[in-house]
Amino acid sequence: MVGYGIQSMLKDGHKHLSGLDEAVLKNIGAGRELSAITRTSLGPNGMNKMVINHLDKLFITNDAATIVNELDVQHPAAKLLVLAARAQQEEIGDGANLTISFAGELLEKAEELIRMGLHPSEIIIGYTKAINKTLEILDDLVEKGSENMDVRNKEEVVLRMKSAVASKQFGQEDVLCPLVADACIQVCPKNPANFNVDNVRVAKLVGGGLHNSSVVRGMVLKNDAVGSIKKVEKVKVAVFAGGVDTSATETKGTVLIHSAEQLENYAKTEEAKVEELIKSVADSGAKVIVSGAAVGDMALHFCERYKLMVLKVSSKFELRRFCRTTGAIALLKLSRPNVDELGYADSVSVEEIGGARVTVVKNEEGGNSVATVVLRGSTDSILDDLERAVDDGVNTYKSMCRDSRIIPGAAATEIELAKRLKEFSLKETGQLCRLDQYAIAKFGESFEMVPRTLSENAGLGAMEIISSLYAEHAAGNVKVGIDLEKGACEDASIMKIWDLYVTKSFALKYSADAVCTVLRVDQIIMAKPAGGPRPPQQGGMDED
Repeated sequence: MVGYGIQSMLKDGHKHLSGLDEAVLKNIGAGRELSAITRTSLGPNGMNKMVINHLDKLFITNDAATIVNELDVQHPAAKLLVLAARAQQEEIGDGANLTISFAGELLEKAEELIRMGLHPSEIIIGYTKAINKTLEILDDLVEKGSENMDVRNKEEVVLRMKSAVASKQFGQEDVLCPLVADACIQVCPKNPANFNVDNVRVAKLVGGGLHNSSVVRGMVLKNDAVGSIKKVEKVKVAVFAGGVDTSATETKGTVLIHSAEQLENYAKTEEAKVEELIKSVADSGAKVIVSGAAVGDMALHFCERYKLMVLKVSSKFELRRFCRTTGAIALLKLSRPNVDELGYADSVSVEEIGGARVTVVKNEEGGNSVATVVLRGSTDSILDDLERAVDDGVNTYKSMCRDSRIIPGAAATEIELAKRLKEFSLKETGQLCRLDQYAIAKFGESFEMVPRTLSENAGLGAMEIISSLYAEHAAGNVKVGIDLEKGACEDASIMKIWDLYVTKSFALKYSADAVCTVLRVDQIIMAKPAGGPRPPQQGGMDED
């Protein structure tokens, strides 16, 4: 029987959803569900999530970017919010949770407007006007003088980094922020805009506690030296990417030996060749050989004889970072390096930290472009979460190198935005004014999600806190936010809680864009799944 309408066009097994109830509201529901997962992890008192991904790997974290990446979201509308969070994470490195949570709140308010009778197009127009107005208001809320900042001033860096790190590791920010700030300042280039986050490395070593953590100006390799030499100072370094061993020839050949004397000479020739190569490296002035592959026994024997320290770095990415740290050039095969191909290190030593033997390559002098934060903690999952906090701190430093403007934190900015947008919605006039202003007012209301969530996650009464904040802001105190420890309202400048302008503006922009994209969808058409039943082929050969 031939179908009718859209069914006659598509293959069997397809799905077609259209209209408000089937498409728009279902999409809104999916986005809301996703934001409900991440919302309880927002802020310093955010709860952890235990996520077990498709590879059975366990994650215990309150980092929204990690949570949504490992959830493997399938719903197409919810995926749009995941993409917005991913864009925020890649662009800024922080604020992914705000992006998803705020988008979920906007979708919830959009559902209320749709049930009131507004068309999605009218909501989109209102939301677009509201986000443009929001970005204008954010410019007014920027702290005066914050646009001029010395990115090498540790106090100013810690001030801007504190809220980003505290949202991941509340209570530990006073220990972590100085460590991250030190590491970032050490590797900051002459032009701060060229700061590369990859130059700040993290070495996670189980054992001890966070107070045992430190910053090493150079690299920490999580393996031991190959030979017996464990410490050298002020040395030149030769790097060989292809390994330190006798090189096998590309062609195969047969050697015919007639006597024991010939056999002995053959072995001696090979030995002499390896010794010659190692001696040439030693003569070049190098005291440390770094191999990117296997180290042969015979080669190691001669390295010991010529007092050369041997390190093995199997990861090619680590090898590149090692070259960047020491200024060496990686050579493809074992040969005498030129003077300009050698690197320099102040000290290369094997140390035992918490039962693990690690090689510390320090470079205090010029030419250094890598710093390592050595993190200590009791379990792997705690170390992973500390690493995410460090990553957020480093990304915040990168953002402040581009734009150092700050705005009040602790939900002070959100309440001020909510207040001003509601005022703006009442003033908004035009042909669609009555319908537009509903959407703009709801957009403003959505900002209440941040103080409400921060209060709920800290176990405080949300309604009392929000009404107190509105009262303070109505009196003109635009910097008043929530002090979660006292459970009362307090000036953000006294608490020293500041958010980066660039983080907040990007997060809100991405949220609004994602929500408008979801609301524009009025039909969902899913073709027949790949594993579904296949229709019989026409014109095929008949089976016997």
